Amino acid sequence: MRKLKSETTFQIVINIILIFLTLCSLLPFVLLIMSSVTQESALIADGYQFWPRVFSLDAYRYIIARAGTIFKAYGITMLVTLVGTTISLIITPLLAYPLSRQDFKLHNVMSFLVFFTMLFNGGLVPTYMMWTQIFHIKNTLPALIIPALLLNAFNVMLMKNYFKMNIPYSLIEAAKIDGAGEFFIFYRVVMPLSKPIMATVGLFVGINYWNDWMNGLYYVTDANLFSLQNFLNRMMQNINYLATAEGAEVAQGSMIMPSSSMRMALAVIGVLPIMLLYPFFQKYFVKGMTVGSVKG
Repeated sequence: MRKLKSETTFQIVINIILIFLTLCSLLPFVLLIMSSVTQESALIADGYQFWPRVFSLDAYRYIIARAGTIFKAYGITMLVTLVGTTISLIITPLLAYPLSRQDFKLHNVMSFLVFFTMLFNGGLVPTYMMWTQIFHIKNTLPALIIPALLLNAFNVMLMKNYFKMNIPYSLIEAAKIDGAGEFFIFYRVVMPLSKPIMATVGLFVGINYWNDWMNGLYYVTDANLFSLQNFLNRMMQNINYLATAEGAEVAQGSMIMPSSSMRMALAVIGVLPIMLLYPFFQKYFVKGMTVGSVKG
């Protein structure tokens, strides 16, 4: 009886802590949304509040007026995310699976080389010179897909641990006895059992592609190839410039550029698709993380 009471108290404390942490995670998003629908003058006077004193959709009206360009940037980002994630989910397990096999003679050496890239890299300047002067990908869609995002060492190690801990070697041996080759075993035996880790890594890669703006900053100067993040960043720069020009040249004071609320509205537009997709991958994401992160 005493033990049961102790366990109940422990569960109550844990639930309270988890509820608190959940609120800490959700409140910034609530503040983000509410700030995006706050009138600029009220936002400047009162600061960011969970319940605006004056509601306004000026920031979203400004965005809707440029809907055509935004939809184009959305299309490029979706294309890059879809293509990049698909290719990454093909090549990542192709590298991780041999590393998980103890009968692969070079698995220790290859694992070290993969892990080494997590600690050291060539630096920004050599990387930029390699991609632009040797591979000539500047102002192309591959510039948004390949550099730094297509293959990630952390994802490889995560997937390797999953294969090692969850794919019984006896199952692979049984397939070999039945005459199956390595590729057949990989695609017909291993991959169907790897949905959780594939969904987890796919979510990681997809989020990285969706939120990436570094590749666009370094390798893309053509406005027709701007991804959503680069376009939103450029729009924010333009808004800041206009707001400064108005303050310096226009003394009317009748029109205030919604620069602060615009930042919040642009953030909402950028993060909303990922928030809508995450619940569909949550089951696989949690399972893949808890199992694939086990060191083996």
